[in-house]
Amino acid sequence: MHIVITGAAGFLGQRLLQRLLELGELDGRPIRRLTLIDQVEPPAIEGASVELEALALDIGAPGGLDTVLAARPDVIYHLAAVVSSAAEADLDLGMRVNFDATRALLEGCRAHGLSETRLVMASSVAAYGGELPEVLDDMTALHPQNSYGAQKAMCELLVNDYSRRGLIDGLVLRLPTIVIRPGRPNAAASSFASSILREPLNGEEAICSVPTELELFVMSPASVIEALIHGAAVPGDALGDFRAFMLPGITVSVAEMLETLGEVAGEPALALVRHEPDPAIEAIVGSWPARFRNDRARQLGFEGDRNFRDIVQAFMAEQAGQGGPLPPA
Repeated sequence: MHIVITGAAGFLGQRLLQRLLELGELDGRPIRRLTLIDQVEPPAIEGASVELEALALDIGAPGGLDTVLAARPDVIYHLAAVVSSAAEADLDLGMRVNFDATRALLEGCRAHGLSETRLVMASSVAAYGGELPEVLDDMTALHPQNSYGAQKAMCELLVNDYSRRGLIDGLVLRLPTIVIRPGRPNAAASSFASSILREPLNGEEAICSVPTELELFVMSPASVIEALIHGAAVPGDALGDFRAFMLPGITVSVAEMLETLGEVAGEPALALVRHEPDPAIEAIVGSWPARFRNDRARQLGFEGDRNFRDIVQAFMAEQAGQGGPLPPA
């Protein structure tokens, strides 16, 4: 099996690579080749038991993926993206990376006749927004309130349409907010959600930029990776004609996140969190829904975390296993 990962130098891309190498197979088929793509050459793992190639490519450039797609990969994980705040700050950058590159990838698959290639695209809870019911499901209309969400929503429609036409075998997984990410805060509007836990657990100060009553729909890094793995194995005929859905996350308020921090790490850790409201971040994150019915994802075999405490303790165990703070994403 030949697997391609775009955005392979990023946090999810590197985690997915490590997990695939651990498994050695996908959907019962041995992994023979992994192609890693990013704007900078992705880090490769020495001594890997599979053929591993790392490429620095602009996947939105005309014909940029021709050589890769000509090799007829079995699975493409499309993780390349500009994150929420960065896409909001620079419309042209967000459109080029989040939308134009996705369309170029789909057109490349079409040109090379990759109708049986499973394309798993990472989307986001940011595709929702506006006036919403208290609890959403996968058929709730998309009404994003920021450019990042709009770009992801447009890509979802393209993946659905190309799959409907039989040009690809696509699947879109809407990711909850991923907590706890390692490394340092990035340009994502949701970056605070990891920072208010990660930094205090490392004995550092953190800034909470949103009201504590704000609720988030979250999922651990490990559960997201397992969902990506499983997404490559779900039969196409089980997906039907609508191939985008929300992964099963957990609804948790910022207050509950901080309460869990105090429970597992004590008051000294909790005292390291400073509350400094940021209206721009609150406007973006506050537009994201926090409650979902995930019947469809669970029927297809996707699983989530049991509770938020498990997420925090898993991060602590991983950190302890590496002898200190995790490296930057």
